[in-house]
Amino acid sequence: MNELGEGSSRPRVMYVVTSSLSVRLLRGQLRFLREAGFDVTLVSSPGIELKSAGECESVQAIPVPMAREISPLRDLVSLWELWRLIRRVRPSITNVETPKAGLLGGLAAFLARVPCRIYTLQGLRLETTRGWKRQMLMSAERLACLLAQRVICVSESLRQKIVELGLISSEDTIVFAPGSGNGVDVSRFNFDCGGTSSRWQLRQKLGIPEAAPVVGFVGRFTRDKGIAELIKAFILLRERFPELRLLMVGDFEEGDPPTDEVIHRIKTESNIICTKFLDDPTPYYDAMDILALPTYREGFPNVVLEAQAAGKPVVVTNATGAVDSVIHGVTGLVVPVGNTEALADGLSRFLAEPSVAAAMGQSGRKRVIAEFQPERIWTELELFYRHLLEAKGLPAPNPTPEIDQGIGTPATEFLSSCAHSPNDS
Repeated sequence: MNELGEGSSRPRVMYVVTSSLSVRLLRGQLRFLREAGFDVTLVSSPGIELKSAGECESVQAIPVPMAREISPLRDLVSLWELWRLIRRVRPSITNVETPKAGLLGGLAAFLARVPCRIYTLQGLRLETTRGWKRQMLMSAERLACLLAQRVICVSESLRQKIVELGLISSEDTIVFAPGSGNGVDVSRFNFDCGGTSSRWQLRQKLGIPEAAPVVGFVGRFTRDKGIAELIKAFILLRERFPELRLLMVGDFEEGDPPTDEVIHRIKTESNIICTKFLDDPTPYYDAMDILALPTYREGFPNVVLEAQAAGKPVVVTNATGAVDSVIHGVTGLVVPVGNTEALADGLSRFLAEPSVAAAMGQSGRKRVIAEFQPERIWTELELFYRHLLEAKGLPAPNPTPEIDQGIGTPATEFLSSCAHSPNDS
């Protein structure tokens, strides 16, 4: 493969994310687009995940250092490097994701006059900030949206939130399928074929008795994820279910840490099991009975879809993004943000009524199979890219059989506006 793709007649899409860890959000999508006739370049900060994605997806993978937090000097250097790279690669489409990449990548693409500029909004950090930091993040998000010609929102509630905040007009946004950035491959969660032995072996490894009920959590141990409420709810539940375990798959982060008291509880409570950060948490869903996500904000939580793909019931909050991931009373329960008692009650219901938990878990799995298969989202995204190119008078790959059949076509009204964005340059 030519390192920068010169001489290729295929349209090129460049993805830009801040951290190489975020590359996981694009698993399978890049290969799909390459096989659909696009050349694909992936850009992130250096990391083994970037290199691995380039090899596994068979796409260009180019490192550009980007600081996740605010760092004016380093940010200027990153902007310069991104602009130089875009000028060399000459993509027809840029799709920038995550807050820092959304701003720096979006500005670099604008300055380099990329014909089609997309910002994929994965969530709003500003929702849980106050004061000057909130105003700064508001300004950054508004600029990222302004620099893009279209904003892809990964959930309908997230789309409604950015419109409500005045960051963009609804006409310049789109949500694919029922939401989610990349869907979930349900085949990864077919645990039944291995019987109960793999579940028991994992529980043995973790020191969890076979009959003990287990509430699971997957994610970052931060305030925004509702870790304080989770620990308090677990302590309340232990009074009724003494054998209850809390399996926490993830780790602490320097940004937005829980209080010292909560950290102490997590580290010293004998019935709380922490695995640290895992490259692939898939097997650990099998060891859980319920997933809890008491989050304060999301884009669209993949962990909920993964738990449902594993047939597990879920208790989430009514936070932006999270509320889209569960059908209340059908695939799980939705409780108010920050309400420890409601969280404990929801988990208690599943613990006390295993038949209800099993029924909702299976309903969740059926919903994931029906609505959140990756190919559905990828196909809508591919169609979206094609329409963008055609609206700009740029060549698009030859249609695939799936496109000829009209699978997953985005809203006609939205696509017809693609040639007339107020953000065009």
